[in-house]
Amino acid sequence: MSTAELPPPVMATDAPPRIDATSAGLRMTCEEFDAIEDYDDLWRYELVGGVLVVLSIPLEAQADPNEQLGYLLNHHKQTHPNGHHLDKTLSERFIHLPRSRRIADRVIWCGLGRRPKPNKDVPQIAVEFVSAGKRNWIRDYEEKRDEYAAAGVVEYWLIDRFRRTMTVFRAGGEGPQEILVGENDVYQTDLLPGFELRLARILAVADEWEDES
Repeated sequence: MSTAELPPPVMATDAPPRIDATSAGLRMTCEEFDAIEDYDDLWRYELVGGVLVVLSIPLEAQADPNEQLGYLLNHHKQTHPNGHHLDKTLSERFIHLPRSRRIADRVIWCGLGRRPKPNKDVPQIAVEFVSAGKRNWIRDYEEKRDEYAAAGVVEYWLIDRFRRTMTVFRAGGEGPQEILVGENDVYQTDLLPGFELRLARILAVADEWEDES
């Protein structure tokens, strides 16, 4: 999930009629970004601090483990006595910030007791699968950690196939708590009673695409 090279920022007065890879660096408001309907769907688009960022689509080594996680979550919802605590989970969805629209690899709404309203209800859990490269590492481990916490996300799961770990950033009154989950560990959270995430199972799916990374 690499970021396209950014040209010098250009000011926009209205949402552009169409955006594509050449639109990176365009300045716009959240309202202008939300109004965009015509775009090149070979790319993904975020708004970061009022600047349009163009991203490549996720690699197979990110997308397939994400699908697996979605399957495990929905299986828990459908079969576990406490599965009703999981309201919905979706991949590739925006988290709304005051001047940004960040795409999370997966969002999880839980504890609402109803279908969430994506544009209003902040997901309790956001999940990212770490991309290669220092720029992406900083974005995933630092920028999104802080942004998601500010937005009201309770837990941020950062699955790193390179380090063979999952880092959980959990919001707290004295700042985020950081929990490191090893490859052979099982993670549980009070937000999803009864759900057990075996990290090795997720990493094994990523490993199947090792030659495509």
